[in-house]
Amino acid sequence: MSAALWAWDELARAGGGAADGNPSSAITGLTNDSRAVQPGDVFVALKDARDGHEFVGAAFAKGAAAAIVAGTYERRPGDGALLRVGDTLRALEDIGRAARDRLAPQARVIAVTGSAGKTTTKEMLRAALSPSGPTHAAVKSFNNHIGVPLTLARMPADTRFAVLEIGMNHAGEIEPLSKMARPHMTIVTTVAPVHLEHFADEEAIADAKAEIFVGAEPPSGATGALAILNRDNRHFTRLSAAAERRGLRVRSFGTGSACDGRVVAHGGAPTSPLGAQAVTVALADGEARTFDLALAGAHMADNAAAVLLAVREVAGEAALPEAIAGLASLQPGAGRGQRTRLALAGGEALLIDEAYNANPLSMAAAIATAADARGRLSAVATERRLIAVLGDMLELGPNANRFHVGIKEALDAAAADLVFASGPHMKHLYDALPESRRGAWGPTSADIENALLAAVRPGDVVMVKGSNGSRMARLVEALAEHFRA
Repeated sequence: MSAALWAWDELARAGGGAADGNPSSAITGLTNDSRAVQPGDVFVALKDARDGHEFVGAAFAKGAAAAIVAGTYERRPGDGALLRVGDTLRALEDIGRAARDRLAPQARVIAVTGSAGKTTTKEMLRAALSPSGPTHAAVKSFNNHIGVPLTLARMPADTRFAVLEIGMNHAGEIEPLSKMARPHMTIVTTVAPVHLEHFADEEAIADAKAEIFVGAEPPSGATGALAILNRDNRHFTRLSAAAERRGLRVRSFGTGSACDGRVVAHGGAPTSPLGAQAVTVALADGEARTFDLALAGAHMADNAAAVLLAVREVAGEAALPEAIAGLASLQPGAGRGQRTRLALAGGEALLIDEAYNANPLSMAAAIATAADARGRLSAVATERRLIAVLGDMLELGPNANRFHVGIKEALDAAAADLVFASGPHMKHLYDALPESRRGAWGPTSADIENALLAAVRPGDVVMVKGSNGSRMARLVEALAEHFRA
């Protein structure tokens, strides 16, 4: 049985509410999704796309220990303990702050942001830090005004390492979350042209990412909080200056000799398509270390260097061997490079699922990674085709069509054989391709499904990527189902 996360009276004080009844069991979690309720959870009835108060009954039916509701909520048959508050989101935020306040002085809080790689870097940190002590991290991509306080509110009091992911679509969204998290360390993975419909230029995006430094505070006895930044990114100097203005110390990662965490080499000899790349990272004043990483691509090697810098800072040099073992055991998640063998008559194809989200930088990286997989397979077998299945990259502003056509450069470098595209922006890329490389285009992902399924042949490497709103995950599901072993 899980240990209690919150005592009922403690939770009531933290949320600033009035208790109405007593929980039916120990409180072991919090959620705002009635479909995800587990016995012992407290259901938080938020007013978001739908009013969570409509689902209080469903939450109790699934075993919720209690619910946080507005003071005006009228009790219904089947309801259990209620915590009545003025505003449920404000109460969740206050509970998150209280969870942060109750951490022991030796605990360390790390906040991760960036235009790409946030979630994977967060998972790398979870895997690398867990051997050194109780580690708490966000589930999925809980990185917004709901996800961050919910992650904090779920944090056990004995947490040694807390890893928070913080995202944004507009300027001003990261600062309040940073102030809530009060991280001892911040990591900015990269800055890229994302959400440009809400920003004047990339420099404005970098400034919005720099808001993560606002809430940073040094650990007890330290000279300052720490910022770990990507020196290979063209906004490094801008971010570094912003961090230093806030009193943060700066460390860098990347491929250059000036990096504190330097990627010396990555890749290696041909391996199974489900295998790892070999990565060598040299930390300043330390020896170079080589390890396997089941997350493909140069960008993943860079993020691994940032993670090892972070581990050495918060857990010490002695923690690095176990941290590296943790990284080696980490597998790519759905939508983030997960690889699946497709069973076809006469052989297999390889599906690379990159469908979680997309921007020009991550799209180019995914194409290059897929080309690398095709190259390794071709070195140990017959020549193979690379099929890129691409959906619209959203929120790119007035130059969206230009950014989409620009993906042709990555496709050319990868020598992609066929391109299937969906969405009005991807139509401009599709039209820029020679006829021989056009698979099919459709207004939506559903419109190209049948043509894609008919085109796949044994030996193909099929990579699927697009923004969430492009619904490319349905094509991953269709491929996996149609070619199920």
